[in-house]
Amino acid sequence: MTKASMQSFKVINVNFVNSIKEQKKIELGFSYSYNVKYSNQNTCVGEFTANITDKSNPDEFKITVTANGMFRFEQGAQKEFLHVETYNELFPYIRAFITTVTANTGIPPIIIPFIDISKKEIYRFEMGKNGSKPNADDFVNPYDNK
Repeated sequence: MTKASMQSFKVINVNFVNSIKEQKKIELGFSYSYNVKYSNQNTCVGEFTANITDKSNPDEFKITVTANGMFRFEQGAQKEFLHVETYNELFPYIRAFITTVTANTGIPPIIIPFIDISKKEIYRFEMGKNGSKPNADDFVNPYDNK
């Protein structure tokens, strides 16, 4: 398995809204996105965005956090494996940040669930030849054995 090592972590955006007027039980919804951008020098930047909202009243309670992690990796590493490894390495930092922020705002701390992306389909978007605009055939599912 390829080894990626995180060189830095940085929260680049936080949006926190808590305008719930009375003490009540809320049902949280969670969504996320994770993308990796690669350079030619065996480095990449993983960007993780987590969205947490009250399912019934998303305008009254929501948290959005976007953070970046910069990684170094071995020459010739497969991007699909790097995508999973960098996610697994970055996720605990995002989780801890969200837990700390919510705990320090006077509400019960929120601990976001781990999502095992190694069990999800990963799509890679390849640029067309000579940097041309890609077409639909340039989407690659590395786990599709067709």
